[in-house]
Amino acid sequence: MSLAPAALHEHPTASDRAVVDFHVAAPLDPAQAVFARRGECTVELDLRHAGRRDVVLRYEILGDPALPAVFVAGGISAHRHAAASATFPQEGWWPQQTGIGRVLDPRHYCVIGFDWLGADGAIDAPIDPADQADAVAAVLDQLGIARVEAFIGCSYGAMVGLQFAARHAARLGQLVAISGVHRAHPYASAWRALQRRAVALGALQCDETHGLALARQLAILSYRTPEEFAERFDAAHVSDGRVRVGAEDYLDHCGAKYVERTSPTAYLRLSESIDLQQVDPGLIRLPVTVVAIVEDRLVPVSDAYDLVERLRGETRLRVLRSLYGHDAFLKEESAVAAILREVLDDAAFAGCTEVAA
Repeated sequence: MSLAPAALHEHPTASDRAVVDFHVAAPLDPAQAVFARRGECTVELDLRHAGRRDVVLRYEILGDPALPAVFVAGGISAHRHAAASATFPQEGWWPQQTGIGRVLDPRHYCVIGFDWLGADGAIDAPIDPADQADAVAAVLDQLGIARVEAFIGCSYGAMVGLQFAARHAARLGQLVAISGVHRAHPYASAWRALQRRAVALGALQCDETHGLALARQLAILSYRTPEEFAERFDAAHVSDGRVRVGAEDYLDHCGAKYVERTSPTAYLRLSESIDLQQVDPGLIRLPVTVVAIVEDRLVPVSDAYDLVERLRGETRLRVLRSLYGHDAFLKEESAVAAILREVLDDAAFAGCTEVAA
């Protein structure tokens, strides 16, 4: 497995088909001496609902490219930076499972992530999860990686992983799909439609930022559970002549933090993309581990059972209980780690690598 970008330029130009901009810094601590690179490439993709166009893809590699490759993808708010390294010390979106001493240890795996197609707000058109799967394949092409040993997807990432398994089966060893299935449930789609209307209402009032913050707050309610809120927040109280409920400060914080890093266009198009998910499980014949959460209000366990029954390859279902509902993949560190360790250690992976204890 090798890194073989098509072109390397100090100053990329729009005419380049493949532009790679790598930044590599010497680690300060020998214990953290982990290979880390970021890259950017421009490729031409045939988008299902937007036609053929040039798109910019941004990715990050954590771990030596000679090691077995694992592609990691999260929800629509996730990005290429899964965990901190000496090169890129900022906290990643999944440090619970990625990093030195974690299940996805970059001393044993080459962990690859990328920014979702459309996450920069540059595509104001419908983006299908199948488009994301093709974008993943394009990133692997730029890196000279013919095959990844595992694709680990959470939420939207699981949906894209299923698309990748159906569309690019020869490039994948096995899939782990956590809290994401082959279709968008109509109830969950209704939640998201109302969130998008909040953004539209904000735009009508020339206040897109407030609309986006409100949409994020509504989304948080769908990610978590009533049981968590009952344990976490106090009863309503009167403040300055109005009633304020216990969760409002928390929700305000979530909304404000989200709008700092997300454009309304990116949010709208990626939210829509979840609702476009449609993949025939019968097309998937490689090993798949499906992880479902009983308390998940967006991805019912019944849909996970339906997916498992229709997949054609070796299939396992793991069902967890969690106070955190859909967000369990971010919060249930030990339970998720145990499942990932089982997957990476099993027979389907044993021929590809040895994982140090």
